[in-house]
Amino acid sequence: MLVVEEFHGTQVTKQRVEMVERKGTGHPDQICDCIMDSISVALSQAYLSEFGTILHHNIDKGLLAAGRVEKRFGGGEVLEPMELTIGDRATFTLAGKEIPVHDIAVAAAKGWIARNLRHVDPERHVSYRLKLAPGSQELTDIFARPGEVMGANDTSAAVGYYPLSPTERAVLALERELNGERFKTLYPETGEDVKVMGLRTGDELDLTVAMPLLAERVASERDYFERKHAIETAMQHFLAEACRGFRRTRVHYNTLDQTGRALSGVYLSLLGTSAEDADSGQVGRGNRVNGLIPIARPIGTEAAAGKNPMSHVGKIYNVLSHRIARDICKSVDGVQGAYVMLLSRIGDPVDRPQMANAQLVMEPGRSVAEVEGEVREVMQRQLSGITEFCNALARGVYPVC
Repeated sequence: MLVVEEFHGTQVTKQRVEMVERKGTGHPDQICDCIMDSISVALSQAYLSEFGTILHHNIDKGLLAAGRVEKRFGGGEVLEPMELTIGDRATFTLAGKEIPVHDIAVAAAKGWIARNLRHVDPERHVSYRLKLAPGSQELTDIFARPGEVMGANDTSAAVGYYPLSPTERAVLALERELNGERFKTLYPETGEDVKVMGLRTGDELDLTVAMPLLAERVASERDYFERKHAIETAMQHFLAEACRGFRRTRVHYNTLDQTGRALSGVYLSLLGTSAEDADSGQVGRGNRVNGLIPIARPIGTEAAAGKNPMSHVGKIYNVLSHRIARDICKSVDGVQGAYVMLLSRIGDPVDRPQMANAQLVMEPGRSVAEVEGEVREVMQRQLSGITEFCNALARGVYPVC
């Protein structure tokens, strides 16, 4: 069923207060999400290569347990590695042929770490614990049933929206800048564990940023605070150029720091992530699929990372709802914003949701009745192309972390 209606809530940009968070590349929760999804992509491609189809798997249970390090100004040592638990379900055999699921999973995890965490050695700094087992007979059977479009393996709801608010764009842009190649070249002493919390009050934006400095590149407490000041100034300059439209923008960086307390008063890291000794991570506690944790928006509860891209609506609908909302706003004149909610019923084909609801924010003087037909066409077009969309998910074309 497709239902198109007017959005009756208060638009987030018209609310006096807006809060938005983003966890960056090296945050333990983000690490878990990205690694589990990279394993799903690797398994999907291995299944396709071996059998010509994607088999049942859900690699969406993961835990990164913090290790132990000893830090000092100028360096330090890893005393105990981080431990990554990779869990849930996968297909290990088909037609008498075995799939090296554990080897594929560990290789994908190590590959992601090597590509994204500059100072983490995936061989020495991380140990791997695998708790993967075959799936239940009924859920596995979904993949053996006839039909081009698979049945949903869960009854689940998802919501997406478009466009991003200026606050959301600012938070997203700042983290991407801090973990981008340009910034890391200019400030190689910064780690990847970035967290940005944005608070907009009226037309003023207040950003609180956490990002460690690498112990081996900081010679003393004085050196730390000098570098910190330069980095904070660079953030402010970036926001002034890239995120205009606010009457005032303030950045607060590593606010737990305190002078005169030596190592106890500074945010140093040996490997660039707090998972080295301070903070563990878990799948589903990080960003939503659009890269943000938007406190003022409706958000789903599913952890999309690592879920099967062909049948698990917890992944498919989470990403698709945002794409449909964007398509509506980009292609239908008169629509300023859209919220899209999708609801599956377990066993029903994923291209036929039990409910697809679009709530529209219209331009002044325009009505939903004028555009309802066009909006329905957009939604039907996106749903009819779901097989191609799912295959793209399986290749990692649409990142979920």
